Amino acid sequence: MTDSTAPRGGKRERLVTSAGERLHRKGVAATTLADIAQAADVPVGNVYYYFKTKDDLVRAVLEAQVDQVEAMLASFETLPQPVDRLKALVRRWDEMRDVIARYGCPFGTLASELDRRDDGLDLEAAGPIRRILEWAEIQIRQLGQPDARELAITLFAGVQGGALLAGALRDPNLMSGQVRHLERWIDTVAASSTQS
Repeated sequence: MTDSTAPRGGKRERLVTSAGERLHRKGVAATTLADIAQAADVPVGNVYYYFKTKDDLVRAVLEAQVDQVEAMLASFETLPQPVDRLKALVRRWDEMRDVIARYGCPFGTLASELDRRDDGLDLEAAGPIRRILEWAEIQIRQLGQPDARELAITLFAGVQGGALLAGALRDPNLMSGQVRHLERWIDTVAASSTQS
């Protein structure tokens, strides 16, 4: 979806979708409710019918991100093996490499920006990342790894590190290279569990 095309759906859904895109591209501080309303093709006065404050809209974006993560993870559950599911997870960042190279990871950048606050949004912003870590831990535990939590953190740190570098250097190939590296790392983790 491009910025010039208003998202489909009801006004509330369009506002949340547009807010998610604007927050990712411009950040929370630089995004105004008027920007979001215009992108959603909703009169700015109507925004307050759905969201009393900008923070309420940010919360709705975070809830939508958790829903997106749940849908993404559910789609991976159709794959037969934990290795396949973990590789599908990291490949998702490769699919987004051009956007990541320009604006960063949608989850990581928003969590990083909101982490500077101390009003509850900082904790809510970690929701999508927390859910991905929980899911990755389950997959790694299914591989027979007793230190699944630590390995899940290593995996996701690799994804986020790749996203940070790709964005900082504006090079989508860095994200692709990191994903290939992580796929090999997943194979190593799986192999080491079968040798134990």
